[in-house]
Amino acid sequence: MEDLERKIGYQFKNKALMKEAITHSSYAKERKSQHIKYNERLEFLGDAVLSIVVSDYIFKHCPELPEGELTKLRASLVCEKSLFEFAKIIDLGKYLILSKGERNNGGAERPSILSDAFEALIAAIYIDGGYEPASKHILNFVIPTIKNSKTKKNKDYKTTLQEIVQKNPGEKLEYVLVAESGPDHNKHFVVEVHLNSNVIGKGGGRSKKEAEQQAAHEALELMGY
Repeated sequence: MEDLERKIGYQFKNKALMKEAITHSSYAKERKSQHIKYNERLEFLGDAVLSIVVSDYIFKHCPELPEGELTKLRASLVCEKSLFEFAKIIDLGKYLILSKGERNNGGAERPSILSDAFEALIAAIYIDGGYEPASKHILNFVIPTIKNSKTKKNKDYKTTLQEIVQKNPGEKLEYVLVAESGPDHNKHFVVEVHLNSNVIGKGGGRSKKEAEQQAAHEALELMGY
């Protein structure tokens, strides 16, 4: 438990809360005990704390996004897939208290169990230390994820090129497949991007989309972007 505390950067005053957060219901059922606390109730609270922290952060730090985009971004950050990835960063499965059967069946690596435990851990920090440490814990994972997402969006060269071209009404952008080779399992495509029928970039890839992105990338470089 001390090892996990070091990983999350928070030291619990009430160690029982932390133990409850990492205890799965299968463990209590295996021992047929009504006295062993497990993490389902904490998961409920953690879900709410997670939602408000993420909502507050993206509302303040993504002023360019309309309500619909904020909703989509929040959903992507609080979904099981993201929480599973966050849990893996701190190797949470290693610390979970599971029944022997659940452990042997791969419960420590199951996305649903790990994401639930991550939410329960949020609640435990919130109850033990309040909003600030819970928020800090959540944002340690959320902020890098948002930054990575923005970086990926910036690498959408086709969109960037389209936005530049659209500033000049009447300009026409077109992607033309000029070559295709290789067997079905290992295809290679070559695409040219044309501006008013003039070739301004060329790219290749294992899919048409990848080739188009590379062509757009070359065009942006040639245009000085």
